Formats: sequence, C-alpha cells, structure tokens
Amino acid sequence: MNITQESTQGRNRQRTELKDFLRTRRARLTPGDVGLPPGGRRRTPGLRREEVAVLAGVGTSWYIQLEQGRDITVSPSVLDAVSRALRLTVVERDHLYRLAGVNPPLVSGPEPDEAELARIVDHWAPSPAHVIDQHWNVIAMNHASETVFGYSRTEGETLNCLVAFFTDPVYRGRHRHWADMAPDLVAEFRRDAARHPDDPGFGRLADRLRRASPEFAELWARHDVVSRPQRLKAVDHPWLGPLRFEHSVLHMPDRPGVRLILNTAGADAATAEALERISAGASGRLPVGAP
Repeated sequence: MNITQESTQGRNRQRTELKDFLRTRRARLTPGDVGLPPGGRRRTPGLRREEVAVLAGVGTSWYIQLEQGRDITVSPSVLDAVSRALRLTVVERDHLYRLAGVNPPLVSGPEPDEAELARIVDHWAPSPAHVIDQHWNVIAMNHASETVFGYSRTEGETLNCLVAFFTDPVYRGRHRHWADMAPDLVAEFRRDAARHPDDPGFGRLADRLRRASPEFAELWARHDVVSRPQRLKAVDHPWLGPLRFEHSVLHMPDRPGVRLILNTAGADAATAEALERISAGASGRLPVGAP
C-alpha cells in the first residue's frame, strides 16, 4: 500500500467516524431538550437532521452532507453552531473539530486553585516541584524547589521562571549547563507562543526579555521551536554540592496551559540524600544547612 492509499483510507475512516459521531449525538436529544415541539411520531430516536440544521442556522442540505462525511467546506463558526445545536461538551466539540479536519480553538481553563496547587507540589516532596501557567509564571512551588534553584520572591511581583533563568544571577548561576539549556528553553517558549497567537502576554514577555537579556534576544531571533518534556538537569548548589535531576513536564488536562515541573533524583544517591536533608530542615528535624 502506498502513501496515497494510506492517506485516502485515513480520510475515509475519519469521515465514517464523523458520520457516526454526529448521528449518535443527534440521537441522544429529544425535541423537548432543545425547545422544539414533539412534531409527531418518530421512526428513530432523537432529533431530525433538518431540526439540527434549523437550530444551528445552516442549510439542511449542507448539514446532511456534513453528517454523511462528504468533502465540504467547514468553518470554525459553523462547527461551533452545530456544537451548540447538539449540546456538545467542550471535549465533544474539540472531537468534532478534529473529525471535520479543523484545529479546535484553544480555551482558557478555570482559574488555578492556589491551595490545591500547593498541595500538589507539596505531595512531591522531597523532590523539587513547581507549577507554571501558560506564560511560565510560577503559581505554586514547594520548599525543595525554592531551596535547590534559588528562586527569589519579591513581594507583589510575579515570579517567572524564564525571566529568572535569563536575569536572576542566583538562579542562572546554579545551572551547570546554562548555555546548553538556554536555546531549548527559548525554542519551547516560542512554540508555546505560537499556540496562542491571540494572547498578547507572550509578546509582552518576549519584548521584556529581549530588552533585559542579549542572550535571549539572540536566541529569540533564531525562530527555533522544540519540545523537550524530559531532560537531565545539573545544579551546583552552594552548600548541598553538585545535584543531578531528571526533569519532567506534566500537563494538567483540566487546566489548559498549566504544567507541573518535576525534578527527581532518579538513581543519583547523592542528590536523593541532599533532598532528604532539605526535607528534614523544612520539617524542623534538622537545620537545612547542616552538614
């Protein structure tokens, strides 16, 4: 089977799924669910196709072709109208977009619950963990993360890990391979910015860093994009010594753009021991800086 045949089969499967998906969503609704009169006896359960078309404000023939999986032109606004007519959830709407060959819109999640996020990062102790939003602002951080990486908080100022990486001498100085990490971080941030073209926050942050850091400005001008959810990270701590972490980024599905940044010792015994010392100091069992 050649590539063209595989592509054709894939499109055919997608159209079949689109047809079945719309038919089953339509079948689960009654006229009363959407404010329509019963309209007499029905041979099959659910709304009629023409009723969905009326509710969505589209032509009946167009909707029939959509449900049949025909190769027709669709737009986000029309798919949104069909989604509302069929009372689709956000997940179902995104699924409809993909089946129709259209990228689903990015949506903002609920405002982060700071208490809940604090519990999440504390749960990962003694491993350093923090949570960032889509603009890379730190919105929760455990004691180990603050101690290991030297994050400094200023009252009333938002802590941003990308700004800290390029402009905070303490945070920057602790990353042994800072110069190797910097290109990837900027490329990851550019990828995130491209996913939110209508969000001015990314442009403001990039402009701020271009003014504050020549290194960032040079890397930003490359227009590189990468995705590295896992990497090794080496830290030189002033009193804990050399530390090695397995760095992972975990996305939180119920909060688009919010990510948990986790650093674990892995098989490095010295790092694991150092983290236990931090944990003991935080709990009052041992001075944090004790040898």
